[in-house]
Amino acid sequence: MRVAGVMSGTSLDGIDVAIIEIRGRRIQTVGFQSTPYPHTVRTALLGPLDAARISRLNFHLGGLYANSVRKAVRQFGAVSLIGCHGQTIFHEGGANTLQIGEPAVIAERTGVPVVSNFRTRDIAAGGQGAPLVPYVDYLLFRHPTRTRIALNIGGIANITVIPPAARPQDVIAFDTGPGNMVIDALTLEFTRGKKTYDRAGRIAASGQVNRKVLDDLLRDPYYRRRPPKSAGREQYGVEFVARLKQRKIPPRDRIATATVLTAATIAHAVHSVSRAPADLIVSGGGVHNPKIMAHLAGFLPGVTIVTSAAYGIDPDAKEGIAFAVLAYATWKRQPANLPSATGAAHAAILGNITL
Repeated sequence: MRVAGVMSGTSLDGIDVAIIEIRGRRIQTVGFQSTPYPHTVRTALLGPLDAARISRLNFHLGGLYANSVRKAVRQFGAVSLIGCHGQTIFHEGGANTLQIGEPAVIAERTGVPVVSNFRTRDIAAGGQGAPLVPYVDYLLFRHPTRTRIALNIGGIANITVIPPAARPQDVIAFDTGPGNMVIDALTLEFTRGKKTYDRAGRIAASGQVNRKVLDDLLRDPYYRRRPPKSAGREQYGVEFVARLKQRKIPPRDRIATATVLTAATIAHAVHSVSRAPADLIVSGGGVHNPKIMAHLAGFLPGVTIVTSAAYGIDPDAKEGIAFAVLAYATWKRQPANLPSATGAAHAAILGNITL
């Protein structure tokens, strides 16, 4: 079965579409495309949002997602199912969550069934509603003798820890803290809107890390809280960036400090769950920031660090691939959350199907 996975993350970069072929337990990537959000859409998603704006964006995003899928299909061939994560505009783990991007619009304009709204069933079952990708990490990366840690550095960073010969209930996964989100926001401010991210970590490389500010940021109790736990724009969005900008340090130093914060909180999370030698498999936009990757190597000297490309998975496509796999599981009526990762009371079939 060919499935398209559609992902637009907290970094608000745009729309990723991955098309995969699933045959039994075999998952093959057919193709991947990424389409940037129009500037007006990105600005609108950054708020403020009221009911009218949310409703309009919900339908508008559905149209953008449909266009992106149709574009990918023209290049890579038809699909039988679409899994669409939607754009998260609010997430309060364990309590509620809201993703927009109307699936009825996608189904109508593509003529293909759509699985959406993945997170709500896990929350209804007592879980955090995140992370959900660990189900796919487990399928892709488990190993009989090695500890594998799958790290995704998107707007938020998260890890999936897969012990040797792990069963699904042995997997631990959680959000570690900020990924690219804070760096991106500071870069947008520093460049007066000319750049939406710190390409190749060049701005961070030109600044100095402020150790006092970094130490203050690392005192956030979230980093010491035991999993399951999840984070989002509510913790690391506008208010967090505003507080950081109040610190009387040069803008370049803020970006350098935020870059180390991302790496330090990831490393802290890795140390908290695995003292043994491990393979760290990195995906997401953060793999393209050499400063983040260099800091990770410095913080984790005993860990083998590679990108998911070493395992045949495009680092930019992995989350799109994941939601294609999750959609397939829903279509087959198979539970696809890992209660050990989300804290749900039981495994659940995720998502809503729009025919």
